[in-house]
Amino acid sequence: MKNTISFWLDNSRPTALPQSILPALTALFLSIHSKDFIWWLAALAVLGVAFAHLGINLFDDYFDVKKKKQTYREDIVHKGMRARIGKTPYLTSGEATEKQLLIACFIFCAIALIIGAVIFWFRGINILYITAITAIIGIQYSAPPLRLSYHGLGEIVICLVFGCLNMIGVGFAACGEFSSELFLLSLPVGLLVMNIVYIHSILDFIPDKEVGKHTLAVLLNNQKAMLVLLFFVIFVPFLSIIIGIILKICGIKYLFVFLLLPMAITLFKMMLAFVKTPDRKFTPKFWLGPFNQWESIKEYKIEWFMIRWLTARNLISFFCLIIIILQFVNL
Repeated sequence: MKNTISFWLDNSRPTALPQSILPALTALFLSIHSKDFIWWLAALAVLGVAFAHLGINLFDDYFDVKKKKQTYREDIVHKGMRARIGKTPYLTSGEATEKQLLIACFIFCAIALIIGAVIFWFRGINILYITAITAIIGIQYSAPPLRLSYHGLGEIVICLVFGCLNMIGVGFAACGEFSSELFLLSLPVGLLVMNIVYIHSILDFIPDKEVGKHTLAVLLNNQKAMLVLLFFVIFVPFLSIIIGIILKICGIKYLFVFLLLPMAITLFKMMLAFVKTPDRKFTPKFWLGPFNQWESIKEYKIEWFMIRWLTARNLISFFCLIIIILQFVNL
């Protein structure tokens, strides 16, 4: 049985950390010009976001397993349906028990709460509100009684928790104030983080429907509607930047994010192909960003899933990095 820190770090899906850490760092750099900016509080907030994210990932595994038996994805594949398998291989292999998983969930989230308490001591009640709302919504993503991800609200939760609340919370922890520019930029960042989960739900449409998990894709239950919504989720972030510039909430420098438009278009085309010609294969291109452990991904025969998921992850990552670089240059 496993109970080491490295074991649980590996199984808490650290590959997904960019979708929370980079928005957090973006908020940090957007706040760095403030006279009340405190670097160690900002760094502590980013660390708290990381532990909270990993804890929520493990809670998602735990409540998914409690909702449905551990091998349900493998059973779906055996029926001849296409599905990504092995979400919790550490449980199916016997390396860990559900009880150990639950303990790991509490440890990760407890660390995040301790960090939040330290920030609360220095920044006051607003941090408590943001942390409490984020924790409740985040855990209820898959936990009873609400199980928001099972009722078509999971994608919205991700947009709020990892985008808007994440950036607002880190920004306030860093400088003790709220910024209209940060509020505006949290919207496109939130939508692009949501995009990762929404694409996930389209790719996992069949197994989610089979297990009764009502994601947005399952609720829509219509390929054309899925793609129309996907178009808005991918491209509205670029439109919001233009609106922000017109309203003079943010500077013209943010037009540099339009360098990512070819990546966004390619991602939409890959999803279009998945719906219309699901057997069509794509290979990673250098300009689509890093594709970690691609040979292992091919070995597990999940490249059809991961090339789209990783491109969505890279899109939000580069979006945040461009904003961070612009802020750094401005310093």
